[in-house]
Amino acid sequence: MPRRIGDLECEARQWPLPLWPDLRFEVPAAPGGAVWNAWLVRAPGAGAAAPRTPEELTPWSCTVDEAARAFPPARPVPGSAPTRWGLLPTAPDARGVPHEVAAEFTWGLPQRVGTDGRPG
Repeated sequence: MPRRIGDLECEARQWPLPLWPDLRFEVPAAPGGAVWNAWLVRAPGAGAAAPRTPEELTPWSCTVDEAARAFPPARPVPGSAPTRWGLLPTAPDARGVPHEVAAEFTWGLPQRVGTDGRPG
């Protein structure tokens, strides 16, 4: 399926996961077939509660896209390994004051979250 990621056009291939029916394994590829990454995304029509606070970004609770949409603006940053992505979303603290949170995702799902600029 054609997909636009920022200013770039790509072809995203998805496969269902019998153990996790709400997720799909997705591989976005550039024109010509170069693979950009591989991660888990929400299946079409699968409902998932968007996180409302950084504390709700628990392991396997949402996808990178869901976290980025829940806490805009969110900046992507390099992860600590090839299968990891960093995201710096802006989320409210306990008093409701927005601040940048550091989240690290493995295969597109959150694993670690920190509020000091580094993943927990």
